[in-house]
Amino acid sequence: MPEFALLSYVALMSITPGPNNLMLASSGVNFGFRRTLPHMLGISLGCALQVFIVAMLLAQMLGWLETWRLPLAVAGCVYLLWLSWTLAMAGLPEGRAQARPLGFVGAAMFQWLNPKAWVMVLNASILFMPAKADGRMAAALLLALVFAVVNLPCISVWAWGGEKLRRWLQRPEALLVYNLSMGGMMAATALWLMYDELQPVLGWI
Repeated sequence: MPEFALLSYVALMSITPGPNNLMLASSGVNFGFRRTLPHMLGISLGCALQVFIVAMLLAQMLGWLETWRLPLAVAGCVYLLWLSWTLAMAGLPEGRAQARPLGFVGAAMFQWLNPKAWVMVLNASILFMPAKADGRMAAALLLALVFAVVNLPCISVWAWGGEKLRRWLQRPEALLVYNLSMGGMMAATALWLMYDELQPVLGWI
């Protein structure tokens, strides 16, 4: 297994903007780095479990995904739109009183609805799993370990950066604008992902 290529791939896919990182930046702003830790661990370990299962069952999973890829992607985009709304409303006084950071289980489960996570784990499984059945378990475990170890520090940058912004967003008006902006960006991401998934099916231009 080309270790450097794998490390580079996981690091690049983990640190670039996406639904997970947008949520972590917002959680860092609204709740701080420490309270965002379960969210980060849920992403990293959830993604590691996802890549292990996909890598071990790749042949069967690819056939299954042909049928279920679109419903899963649409469900993930709808969930992202709901998260965008809750994020935008977190800047309101009543929203801040009710807001809670996403927990470990919720973050881990979200990876199965996250279109970017699916792209990441499927590509990694195809590119870095051995063609022969011999050693496939060890290779899948190594792949999962690399995802967990490399992903966590990469996504932590977003939560840490969000926390550092907190002192600049002490005024309720500034926090509201930030949360509305991040919610809008996440909604735009969800709509773009949904458009990208539906375009081949509906023949949109």
